[in-house]
Amino acid sequence: MNKKMYRAAAIGRTGGGNFGHNLHLAYRGIEQVDFVAVADPDPAGREKAREQTGAPRAYADYQEMLEKERPDLVSVCPRWTDCHVELLLACLEAGCHVYCEKPMTATLEEGDRVVAAAERAGRKIAVAHQGVYLPQMHAVRRMLREGKIGEVQAIHAHGKQDARGGGEDMITLGTHLFNMMRFFAGDVAWMSAHVTAGGGDIGPGDVRTATEPVGPVAGDCVNSYYAFKSGVAGFFDSRKDQVGGGQRYGMEVVGSQGILSLRGGGAETLMLYPHPVFLPAEASQGWARVEVESQPLMTGNQLAIRDLIEAIEKDRAPLSSARDAVAALEMILGAYESQITGGRVPFPMQNRKHPLEQLRRSP
Repeated sequence: MNKKMYRAAAIGRTGGGNFGHNLHLAYRGIEQVDFVAVADPDPAGREKAREQTGAPRAYADYQEMLEKERPDLVSVCPRWTDCHVELLLACLEAGCHVYCEKPMTATLEEGDRVVAAAERAGRKIAVAHQGVYLPQMHAVRRMLREGKIGEVQAIHAHGKQDARGGGEDMITLGTHLFNMMRFFAGDVAWMSAHVTAGGGDIGPGDVRTATEPVGPVAGDCVNSYYAFKSGVAGFFDSRKDQVGGGQRYGMEVVGSQGILSLRGGGAETLMLYPHPVFLPAEASQGWARVEVESQPLMTGNQLAIRDLIEAIEKDRAPLSSARDAVAALEMILGAYESQITGGRVPFPMQNRKHPLEQLRRSP
């Protein structure tokens, strides 16, 4: 039986988020896809992307590309979120399914708008949380469900904790971790957090623009707690300029009978401690490497497109959908909401605007 062919294109913005983490190259090697065009207002960036993808056509105006090419699939590539809503809504209006760079939006309000528009249009949006598409992450989830470490009790996630440690780390890299936590543990019931700058609680003067425009950030230290509906306890921490910054990125999944350690965005290192408590060194029973089918993080782009096509044909949600992106963002913005209000934040959050924008305007 012949498989349906899909016309694909990509929208980038050189100098304003570029083509993200190579989302325009996500269609390589996918036999069901005919990649037809790229769009970028920058002439040099546009030509470079055309050469990289082998696209026969390139456009300065993405609206013209959508109108003339009528693609089925479009990568919304810029890393900066300031253009995402505009681009996503234009693609949906043109009848396209979308693969979007993370974070999908800067606020929950914007995310809700995109989700509603996609549902009205009957289109699918997949978001570039590449980790959850990788075979090693699915292997971890199977191990957890099969009781490899007993009953899952907690997930301890850690940001990269380099110069961006704290609030910026939480949005730029933490979004992957939060999406992964939900992949393993499900939905969050409520959360609380402590966000500080220079050792003190954040105030209006601590709100700043991130290195790249992905919404306002604050704090050089974040400690968050998440109560998952499944009963799992979730934790996230990030401090600025920590020793070993970068190598800290990942998580430990703690069970009643052992611990799984995942280091790196794609669990490049997966280790198992198969005991309920830490034993003395002389016991010679330490961490053991877990060997599973593994692929590099960026192959997640191709896997995401394959999953998106399957989601379209089976009418199901992509593995990392627009709703999942909003839920991951909620775990980030909820930290600020908790700090500002001084209490628990039930999910879904009632405040769909950015808490830091409101803090910045406070007297």
